[in-house]
Amino acid sequence: MPTRKAEAQWKGTVTEGSGTVKLGSGAYEGPYSFKSRFEDGSGTNPEELIGAAHAGCFSMALALILTEGGHQPERIHTTAKVHLEQDGGGPSIAKIDLSCEAEVGDIEADHFLGHAEQAKESCPVSKALAGTEITLDARLLSGSAA
Repeated sequence: MPTRKAEAQWKGTVTEGSGTVKLGSGAYEGPYSFKSRFEDGSGTNPEELIGAAHAGCFSMALALILTEGGHQPERIHTTAKVHLEQDGGGPSIAKIDLSCEAEVGDIEADHFLGHAEQAKESCPVSKALAGTEITLDARLLSGSAA
């Protein structure tokens, strides 16, 4: 399996400086700063990138599990809300809320929810973030009972 890479560069102090992040694939390169991370500034931040990675990983894992179970997914849309909070040791990622809506034909809602839970537990990003509370709200938008 391939090894993926990304890089970051920071210049200056933590509050007045700025940085850039770059994906090894070249698909994204952009700025980040203290304000984009801890306030409401422009640019990305590590938590947003973790959220994108988690949402993408979960969606692919769910598509795999559904397909292997004989249920063709038409569309899976996942949002990850990454909660950055201040604790005694400084900022930390306290929780990630995954919210998923899926269109899958020929599946019962309970069966779909079981697959979604399995995807949450088995996707590589969830595994990497095992020390963080991860919640899941999964909804089947369309589908019919088999």
